[in-house]
Amino acid sequence: MTTTLQHPVRPAPAGRATPHKVLAKAGLYVFLLANAAFVTYLFNAAGVGTNKLVNLGRLAGLYGALAMAFQLLLVARLPWLDRRLGMDKLTSWHRWVGFTIFFTLIGHLVFIAFGNAGSEGPIAEVIRQATELEGILRALVAWAIIMVVGVVSARFARRRLAYETWHFIHLYTYVAIFLAFSHQVAVGSTFRKSALATGYWWGLWAFALGSVLIGRVVLPLYRNWRHQFRVAAVVPEAHNVVSVYVEGKDLDQLGARAGQFFLWRFLTKDRWWQANPFSLSAAPNGKYLRLTAKALGTGSADIRNIKVGTRVFAEGPYGAFTTMHQTKPNALLVAGGVGVTPVRALLEEIKGHVVVLYRVSDPREAVLLRELEGLARAKGAALRLVTGSSKTITANGPLLGPENIAALVPDVQDRDVFICGPGGMTDAVIKSLDELGVPGNQVHAERFALAN
Repeated sequence: MTTTLQHPVRPAPAGRATPHKVLAKAGLYVFLLANAAFVTYLFNAAGVGTNKLVNLGRLAGLYGALAMAFQLLLVARLPWLDRRLGMDKLTSWHRWVGFTIFFTLIGHLVFIAFGNAGSEGPIAEVIRQATELEGILRALVAWAIIMVVGVVSARFARRRLAYETWHFIHLYTYVAIFLAFSHQVAVGSTFRKSALATGYWWGLWAFALGSVLIGRVVLPLYRNWRHQFRVAAVVPEAHNVVSVYVEGKDLDQLGARAGQFFLWRFLTKDRWWQANPFSLSAAPNGKYLRLTAKALGTGSADIRNIKVGTRVFAEGPYGAFTTMHQTKPNALLVAGGVGVTPVRALLEEIKGHVVVLYRVSDPREAVLLRELEGLARAKGAALRLVTGSSKTITANGPLLGPENIAALVPDVQDRDVFICGPGGMTDAVIKSLDELGVPGNQVHAERFALAN
């Protein structure tokens, strides 16, 4: 079933190209490839021995160290990268770089062990080096940690582990990086061969660790000290949905945009340790920030009991789900379930003519519907409530199939499309848009995915 609220189309400003994502991706690729090339140069400049296996092992170790430093850059949550790529894209990179580290370090150990192995075999050689050479034991501990993290990060293991357990294990990666760096300082021939190599590796690690320190510690502490976030109001929206209004100082200087999210910690004795990612459900206005949460778990359910005046520690804003990436003058916003919160905020800020498709199974589940209707009327937007079960077939096929989307939004190819909702719904809409020929740079979707 589809309910439609139609309004006349208003003239929209001319569209403009936005190279932000291209620039950020290109920057990361250039950074990685340039450093890989320089690491290879330093390796050759240090002198290549005659033992080919040992040479391969040394080079694999150097690439593994570079990948570790790059990994730190990806998890640093630096605003410039996050606003252009989004945390979910950075997390995807984080995953693949993690497996690169996993396999390069396997190669590092195996090639060197077999290359140096005498008549007693590679295992005996590893034991000998661990007991006789400085830094080798630390490297083996780091290697073991990386192996454990790599195994538990595989999909078959992630499905069987609670998130908290996986997260706790994952944090040991920082210990592994410290041990690996100390190993490199102690026995790395390339590291110590020349002043250029020593300066390069110290500079690279300082840059990577400094990025983490700034993005994960300094910026959050500074923002919370400056803005002094507190709960201003807690407003029920439905029997299982609540909105929290957070006030603070100089919020107009925070730099938050509609479509972004924060990690919220409500500083009560039973919640201070728990951080929840919630999108802004209203465009930032300099007076307050609003989040809207559905009681999907114990953390979300407890939010309705937070008292006015409670201090809040907020990390963010995060996310690339913003009008910064709009390339066309008009837009289509697709929301599903609680994904309506960033879409509602975007509708408040976005320019041009807008169509909103709000997908819910039952109209009674349409959170913030009255606000959406009011905004649609004020902005001359078209709001279409798409309801029914996942098996519902309309006269134009499945509810979110290409034919039905084309019927609901005939000019979809000429719009930017912002999608937020459950993974299955998001994937279905993206597939339909692809079949309809909507260019990929006009499709914007972001999932909450946090790199550690």
